[in-house]
Amino acid sequence: MIQERLHQLREAMKQADIDCYIIPTSDFHNSEYVSEFFCVRKYFSGFTGSAGTLVVWADEAALFTDGRYFIQAAAQLSGSGITLMKMGEPGVPKLKEYVEQNLKAGQNIGFDGRVVTAGDGVEYAKIAEKKGGHVICDLDLAEQIWTDRPALPSTKVYLLEEGYSGERTSDKLQRLREKMAREEADVHILTTLDDIAWLFNLRANDVECCPVLLAYAVITKEEACLFANASGFGEQELAALRENNITLKPYDSFYSYVASYCGDYAGAKIMLNEKRINYRLKTEIGEQAILLDRPNPTTRMKAVKNSVEQENLRKVHLMDAVAVTKFMYWLKTNVGRIPMTEISVDQKLEQLRREHASFIEPSFHTISGYGANGAIVHYSATPESCAKVEAKGMLMVDSGGHYYEGTTDITRTFILGDITDRMKQDYTLVARAMLRLMNTRFLYGCTGANLDLAAREVFWEKGLDYKHGTGHGVGYLLNVHEGPNSFRYKISDMTEDWVFEEGMITTDEPGIYIEGSHGVRIENELLCRKGEANQYGQFMYFENLTYVPIDLDGIDPSAMEPKELDAINRFHQDVYEKLAPYFDGDELEWLKQVTRKI
Repeated sequence: MIQERLHQLREAMKQADIDCYIIPTSDFHNSEYVSEFFCVRKYFSGFTGSAGTLVVWADEAALFTDGRYFIQAAAQLSGSGITLMKMGEPGVPKLKEYVEQNLKAGQNIGFDGRVVTAGDGVEYAKIAEKKGGHVICDLDLAEQIWTDRPALPSTKVYLLEEGYSGERTSDKLQRLREKMAREEADVHILTTLDDIAWLFNLRANDVECCPVLLAYAVITKEEACLFANASGFGEQELAALRENNITLKPYDSFYSYVASYCGDYAGAKIMLNEKRINYRLKTEIGEQAILLDRPNPTTRMKAVKNSVEQENLRKVHLMDAVAVTKFMYWLKTNVGRIPMTEISVDQKLEQLRREHASFIEPSFHTISGYGANGAIVHYSATPESCAKVEAKGMLMVDSGGHYYEGTTDITRTFILGDITDRMKQDYTLVARAMLRLMNTRFLYGCTGANLDLAAREVFWEKGLDYKHGTGHGVGYLLNVHEGPNSFRYKISDMTEDWVFEEGMITTDEPGIYIEGSHGVRIENELLCRKGEANQYGQFMYFENLTYVPIDLDGIDPSAMEPKELDAINRFHQDVYEKLAPYFDGDELEWLKQVTRKI
């Protein structure tokens, strides 16, 4: 099937005079997760991971993806004729190097300019020009091949009330315009969906597990235009737009509006983040405007949670912890007694979350990996791959929920029976790393690159590592992966590694993945807080938000330092005190045991 689709794509490329066609994993808004309409790379490759770029030539094809997906991609690309390019591995060229090395004189590069970032589009244009060709960026070749392609989504839009958002839309717009004034900008263009949803206090479900609406926004000194499908708006939402002098325009009129604006106001100063816009928008702006390339102010504004959001998040993490801990009790009590699969345990956990009235939906597709499947960092169980869960080995469950009080993300690896000494060593190592970062104190001014070492050091001491960041920011009823804050030691051109501010929420999730055997990941969410201020400066610390036991059946106390033993014991004491009021009978006795001092 994949080979036939690639054949059809190559025929379309030939008709369009395209020699190299590039298909990233993206939508018109440079989103990490995309709706089915935009899953073009998956359609032509069969690879279902959330990150990767497919490059198709007349006689070959290659898929570039990162270390989270090496195992998964190798399996899904088998027999397709597509070469897996393991990004970051020795001897593997970078994507643009590969394109330049293989593009012959006079050949052309093609892509849909709406799903390629402005920066990437410029680089591809340079490569093509260098070889005597050009880019063709106004064709979505999938349109003529993918005959049963899903429609663009347009779901119901709803207001996030001030009791949840903590700030009115008018106040957010005022703060944004103050930033525009400091930059001397006439207009600000936003294309990132989570920024738009946050700014206008609107939510929807146009991207599965991401409560956002497909939209663009243009903000001037006095008014704002929101480009979205009007069918999703009710009278309450329309009234809120009018109240804040926001004009609703058709979603597909955005590019013509920008071109007209730039033509009418030549020389206007437009503030935008070139890393976050697509190539089509850049070409529509052209040379008629003065571009002020700045990080979107809303990115930092939404990353720093206000006092209302913080208090709501404390409440929602307690709700979530009750659900996940009751799941842990059910799992460890029933494994080996009743039939279980990776999918059925996922369904049980979602059922427990849904018992809370404020639950909306999972914050991402649950990763439920038993045994060797746990070694696939972003594993997704399917009816074909789904493993039986038995009373032995380990089960890794990475899951989360969207509630009106916020978004959660937690990973626990559960011990279901006998495990090897190596498994226990790995489990203990991951727990040590997670606890070390959670208890780190640092001076204000540190970024994620500074702090990542707090977790990763114990791995590097043993000549080990994990091929992903240690943590990411989390949105408030928004994308579960949110910048600019993160824990990662590698900084790329696309990384916005900002100073950690009070109010930022970041996950703490080191892991270890042994192909063919097992995987371990343990994840808590941390709230950055101000600590002591003295002659050395402002000290910062992390408030833990996640109160679910770490499975002590996987811990080797003799492999832990005294301060690490103290840290896990203090953590479990807090877990017991917070959760005990929600448990009774056998469940409460079990909770005492799994949070015991070691």
